[in-house]
Amino acid sequence: MNVSYRWLKEYIDLSGIEPKELAALMTRGGIEIDSVPSRNQGVSGVVAGLVLTREKHPDADKLSVCTVDAGTGETLQIVCGAPNVAAGRKVPVALVGAKLPGGLTIKRAKLRGVESQGMLCSARELGINDKLLPKEVQEGLYLLPEETEIGRDILEVLALDDSILELDLTPNRSDCLSMIGVAYEASALTGRKVKLPDPSQELNASTDKASDHVRVSITAKEHCSHYSARYIKNVKIGPSPLWMQNRLIAAGVRPISNVVDITNYVMLEYGQPLHAFDAAKVAGGRIDVRLAREGETLVTLDGQERKLEPHMLLITDAEKPIGLAGVMGGLNSEVTNDTTAIILESARFDGGTIRRTSRQLGLRSEASARFEKEVDPGRVRDALDRAASLMVKYASGLAAEGAAEAVVSEAAPAVVTVTLDRINRFLGTSLSSLEVSTIWSRLGFHAKGTTDEEWQVTVPTRRGDITRDVDLIEEVARLHGYDEIPTTPIEGPTTTGALTKPQAIRRELRALLAGNGLNEAVCYSVTSAGRAALFPALNGAAEGSLAVPLAMPMSEERSLLRTAVLPSLLEAAAYNIARKNSDIAMFEIASVFRTKEAALTKLPEEKPRLAFVLHGNRTASAWNRAAEKADFYDAKGVLEAVFERFGLSGSVTYEAAQPEHFHPGRTAAVKLRMGGGSVTIGYVGQLHPDLQRELDLGDTFAAELELAPLYELADSSIVYQALPRYPAVERDLAVVVGREVAGEALLGAIRSTAGELLESSRVFDIYTGERLGADKKSVAIALVYRHPERTLTDEEVTEAHGRVLAELEQSFGAELRK
Repeated sequence: MNVSYRWLKEYIDLSGIEPKELAALMTRGGIEIDSVPSRNQGVSGVVAGLVLTREKHPDADKLSVCTVDAGTGETLQIVCGAPNVAAGRKVPVALVGAKLPGGLTIKRAKLRGVESQGMLCSARELGINDKLLPKEVQEGLYLLPEETEIGRDILEVLALDDSILELDLTPNRSDCLSMIGVAYEASALTGRKVKLPDPSQELNASTDKASDHVRVSITAKEHCSHYSARYIKNVKIGPSPLWMQNRLIAAGVRPISNVVDITNYVMLEYGQPLHAFDAAKVAGGRIDVRLAREGETLVTLDGQERKLEPHMLLITDAEKPIGLAGVMGGLNSEVTNDTTAIILESARFDGGTIRRTSRQLGLRSEASARFEKEVDPGRVRDALDRAASLMVKYASGLAAEGAAEAVVSEAAPAVVTVTLDRINRFLGTSLSSLEVSTIWSRLGFHAKGTTDEEWQVTVPTRRGDITRDVDLIEEVARLHGYDEIPTTPIEGPTTTGALTKPQAIRRELRALLAGNGLNEAVCYSVTSAGRAALFPALNGAAEGSLAVPLAMPMSEERSLLRTAVLPSLLEAAAYNIARKNSDIAMFEIASVFRTKEAALTKLPEEKPRLAFVLHGNRTASAWNRAAEKADFYDAKGVLEAVFERFGLSGSVTYEAAQPEHFHPGRTAAVKLRMGGGSVTIGYVGQLHPDLQRELDLGDTFAAELELAPLYELADSSIVYQALPRYPAVERDLAVVVGREVAGEALLGAIRSTAGELLESSRVFDIYTGERLGADKKSVAIALVYRHPERTLTDEEVTEAHGRVLAELEQSFGAELRK
């Protein structure tokens, strides 16, 4: 809301208070003022002048030589290039020595040999935003009204000696979306009284009544509680007075015509939006407020045909819709230059209904913004009468007596009870009853004291944000002064802040993965139905879970909450590869969402996940080495580093798996031992070749894990071990087993059989060939035996090694390779 300081002074005496002082006072009182720019952009020495004569320049086709009366006592000769300069017109004249925006100083000059003693100015040359001017004065010189006094300073004529208070309002303070509301706020802060306009003194009604010309009804009673209309005849459409245009421009509103300008002016003054219909275009003089019917359309004032829906509120006549209530009027009832009688509307519409219509149609206006915030419901009739009086005065209209009205419910002021003790306890102050009573008076609230320290406060309808005692306490705080409220030391026990275990694990995971060369990605949490269907083993589809749809999606591509993280990462990978960034190692830690309800009645299930993608080269080529491509074991190695860091290496196993959209021969299920059993917490492997082709990817390796089990079992504490003091004994063995036997199964059997003497075991070679048979393979395993407190004997090692061989033979039919 832009508030003209000069205009504001009409409602409250601001003498002795400069604009910036008022801005600081209002900001301290809770109404933030962003800035206080001056309307004068550096203009001085410019006055209103009259062009006496205009002749063509002897040596320039586009220049004119004019004689001008600028009220200086002498006739000035000025050369001008504006196309609309003409004898008899009054225009701004920059005298010799005048200053214009941009540091320009006007001097005597010769233009093509003809002396020029000044400059005739356009709006732009005066620093005025010409886009806010009436169309007829946007080009060429700024033409002033005929009644403008010659020689008068242009700053006064165009109200440029003014400052604008740019209010940054919070949604609850809709009362300050009007000049009168800001005046009440200034009154509360300064203690000075508000002077309101009195329309009745200017409103000379005709002998006929408004109800003789227009009838009003409300069908949609839940969406409109008050509708009032006045009938004004003998209207003459023309420009509004210059003082009104100046005030509209200062507020950022472009003047159009006297009737339209008056409705905008009163909206800015009272905060109550108004609309004028051409009475001749309202069929039957009948107005009804109802909801739209299925299939109805309306061409609005912007020339666009709008398809209406049944929740949209309309203003209709006896035959058709003539306006979108609270948003925009219809083109079929527009006021034009031929209009001679108008029906002037003022109403109270439901804010939620207006907001929904405005948002759905993409039509946001000053009027809809005010209705959405529930402007003062008690000023519907006051604003209507004020606008009618201005139309009588400035549009030569004759107003019919009274108004045609339909009222569903009257606006009643809120009555709130508050006690002095509660005020002081909330604020930590020791205010007296007199101090608080004075604040009620400054706010314009009627306070009835039931006791010396309790009040029943009647809150005017303009302050719809005050409904509870704490709202009144806030008013006391800001009027007393936030900086006057004493500081209270914090009391009570204090606790040291710390990360929760999941937070600490996520932080450690990020550092660990970044240290392993992966970059963190943050992808959209919303996805498409196609991407949500990928990886059924990860998205919960196998368990009967469903994706959660958005109520108002941005697009089909972003219509569901994601049920797995990998599809989003793959989308990011494809985006990078398409831009020649093909060596990719990225991870994301995020939540996935799913539900088993077709229609949500409770919050969906939310699960934390870790996912990563590897594509392209592990290391780039150099002069001494070739590039090395990433493979399955790089992905598995990342997981092993994670599990080792959190003390879970001994609890994790990998089993060959064939989940959908993963490569059937290069994928493993990641299993974690917990609760006496083994649980699959994710998958690691290469993408299926079909999916790689579909996404335009090369060989891509990926993994996705549930983090909840990690949160539960992880041990991030550091365990220190002494360096070995005694020698180790290394033994290798090579056994021939069936090709279906997994190396992990052999190692598990070895660990469980060898006992405490076994320090480590690992597979270091696998051989297949015709000599072994088509269904056989040789697995070579290195075993290290060590005792932490003594040197092992050959007999102890041989015994343990023998137990290992016996177990492998019994469990897997293994034979020592010869």
